[in-house]
Order: sequence, then structure tokens, then C-alpha cells
Amino acid sequence: MSPQALVCAVLRREFRRTARNQSEAGHPLIFFVLAVMLFPFALGPDTALLSVVAPGVIWVAALLAASFSVEGLFRSDFADGSLELMALSGAPLALVGLAKALAHWLVAGVPVLLLTLPLAVGLGLDPGVLAILMASLALGSGCMSLLGTSISALTVGLRGSGMLVALLILPLYIPLLIFGASATANAALGLSAAAELYFLAGLLVLALTLTPWATATALRIRLS
Repeated sequence: MSPQALVCAVLRREFRRTARNQSEAGHPLIFFVLAVMLFPFALGPDTALLSVVAPGVIWVAALLAASFSVEGLFRSDFADGSLELMALSGAPLALVGLAKALAHWLVAGVPVLLLTLPLAVGLGLDPGVLAILMASLALGSGCMSLLGTSISALTVGLRGSGMLVALLILPLYIPLLIFGASATANAALGLSAAAELYFLAGLLVLALTLTPWATATALRIRLS
């Protein structure tokens, strides 16, 4: 099977699995929306304060939603023996991991980006700050999917892996949170956010380079 055919096969499988288990895919998105919407009730109707804290709130909610959604990436494949068949067939597991990360970003990352638009407008973000927030989230969500795929592969088949995934992955997400929030803070102050966005782009390139091989190694360990 060619690399393109393998990626397309993994994507089709993930989209079918998501269509069959819409609640599993929808729960992290519902959590994201509720987490963002609860902050105005706690902080009060001060629109100036809400516009200041909104980027950080959205980033934290996106990180938590991503950590919840990656746990089941390989669960069904491990349970029905598909992972073993892929490994025995000689399919490059690094490419499988990359396709899984792409599928996760399309299913979980892109909806978060789309939901961010109305939520950020409702919290009073300026258009310029909103543009930087969207750019930083687009770069950061790609890194989240790649890192989350590796951690999910490392913990697949373990009991109670959901909490373990969260404990392992949240420290890796902290640099994304720091630079994503800093980018929007600089934009709110009228400063350039180019340095933070370049750093997030560099992290994305580094994750694209390393995490597929980390995922492949983790799958071999879990299947051995």
C-alpha cells in the first residue's frame, strides 16, 4: 500500500469511527464551550476585564479539551487487533501515527477553532487580538494533536489511561500555553506577536519531525 493510500485509509477509518461515536467526539467540545462560558459568570459583567482574560481562558480550555480527546485515539484499534495487523503487514507505524494526528486535528482541533470565533466575540475581543488568537491556536492545536498522539500510543491498553494521558501530556502543553497566551497579550498591548508565533511554528515543525517516530516506537513497545 502506498503512503497516500495508507493515510487515506486511516483518515476514513477515523471519520467513520467519529460518525459512529459522535458523543465521544462531542464531549470535549462541549467541555470547551462550557469552560469558556462559565468565566463571565465568575468575573461579572466587566467587559474590559473579560477581554483581558479571554485569550488565556480560551487557551486553557482548548488545552484541557485536547487532553481529554486524545485518550481514545488508538483504543478501538488496539481492542479489535487492527494495530497488530498494521504492524504485521509492514505498514510504517510512523505514517500511521501522523495520519492519526491529522485525523485528530480535523475532528477535534478544527471544531475548537470554529467555536473560538463566536466565543471570543462574545467575550469582547478586538478583531486584531482575535486574529492573533486564531493564528496561535491553529499552530498550537497542531502541536497538541501530534504530542497527544504519541502519549496516547504510549498508554494504549492500560487501565485508567485517561487520567494518565492527562498527567503526561499537560506538562508538554505548557510551552504552547505560555507562548500562545503571550502572543495574544502582546497583540492586546499593540505590540508585535511575531516572535511568539514563530516559536509556535517552530514547535509545530519540530513536532512534525519527531512525534511520528515517537508514536511508532510507543506502539511497538505496547504491541511487544
